Amino acid sequence: MPSEALAHVYRGETVESIHRGHIFVIDGDGNTVASVGDPSTVTYFRSAAKPFQAIPLITSGAADKFRFTEDEIAMTIASHSGEKMHVERVAAMLSKVGLAEADPRCGSHAPFYSKEAERMLREGETPTQLHNNCSGKHTGMLALAKHISADIASYESFENRVQKRLLRCVSDFTGVPESNIAIGFDGCAAPNFALPVAAMAKSFANLVFPRSFHSSIRSAAERVTRAMMTYPELIGGTERLDTMIMKAASGRVVSKVGADGVWLCGVLPSQQYPVGLGIALKVEDGDDQRGRPVIAVEILRRLGVLAETDLRELSPMPVKNRRGDVVGAVNACFHLDPYLLIS
Repeated sequence: MPSEALAHVYRGETVESIHRGHIFVIDGDGNTVASVGDPSTVTYFRSAAKPFQAIPLITSGAADKFRFTEDEIAMTIASHSGEKMHVERVAAMLSKVGLAEADPRCGSHAPFYSKEAERMLREGETPTQLHNNCSGKHTGMLALAKHISADIASYESFENRVQKRLLRCVSDFTGVPESNIAIGFDGCAAPNFALPVAAMAKSFANLVFPRSFHSSIRSAAERVTRAMMTYPELIGGTERLDTMIMKAASGRVVSKVGADGVWLCGVLPSQQYPVGLGIALKVEDGDDQRGRPVIAVEILRRLGVLAETDLRELSPMPVKNRRGDVVGAVNACFHLDPYLLIS
C-alpha cells in the first residue's frame, strides 16, 4: 500500500502542497484500531525511541544508584529545546555520575528555542553539548555504562554493551527480533533503529499498558510514563509539540517526537480505551514543523482524546506571509479506518 495524503497546505483556496504518510493505532491487546497508508513501512524510530533507551537505566539500578530524580529521568527521555531548565538539569546529572560536559559524545548545537538561541548570540555565549537536544539521553547512557562497567569512552558505539541492552529493550517492546532491526546513526551520533510503523505503535501501547512484562520492567515503564506526564516541559520545552500535547491532555497521554516526521503517542488506559492505545505517525517527506503537528493533533481529536477546541493554534495551522498576514492554512485531510473505535 502506498502512503496517503494526511495534510493539505492551502494558499488562498488552492492546495499548494501535500504532506503524505502513514498512521497506525493499536490497542493494548494488539488489536488494530485505525490505519492509514502502509503500517508495514520501515523507517527510523529516531528520538521517539528514547523511552525505551531510558528503561535499562532504571531496570539496571543505575538511575537509583546515581539518585536520579523523576525530573532527571524525564531529561533522559527528552528532545529538549536547550532552555535553562534543561541545561542545568543535565549538568547536575553529569555531576552525580562523576562526569562533565566533555564526556557526552552527542555534539553541540544552538538551542531549539529561538529566544534562548538569540540571547546566547547577543551575549556571546557558545553552545555546548549540554544544549544538544539529546544531552539527557547521552547522560543516561553514560550513567548506565558506568554502572555496568562498560567502556565509557565508546558508550555510543553499537558494539558497546550499553547499546546492546538498549537494542534488546527496543526489541522487547516492539516485538521485532533484534536481528530484524536495522541500525543507523542518529543526529546525536547514537545508534538508532529502523522498524515498521506498526511495530513502533505497538511499543507505545506496551509502554502505557505493560502487563505482559516482568514486574521490574513494568515498574520501569510506569516510572517513564509518570516522568513524562509530570514534567512535559522537560520532554520538549517552550513551543515544542510534545510539551503542548501532554499539557493539553494532562495525565492521559505520553507524546514523543522523532526527527524526520516521526511522532509516537501512548494513550493511557481509560474508560474509553481500557487497555490503552499506541499511535504511530510517519510524515513521508520528513516534515517536522508544518504537517506533523497538524496531523498529530487531529489524530488525537478523532480518537476523542483531545477536544475540537484543544490546540487550535496548531491545527489547522495558519500559513502567513512575511508581514504576518494569514494567507492560507495547513489542514488535516485523512480518514481513520475505525476498525475497533469505541463510541
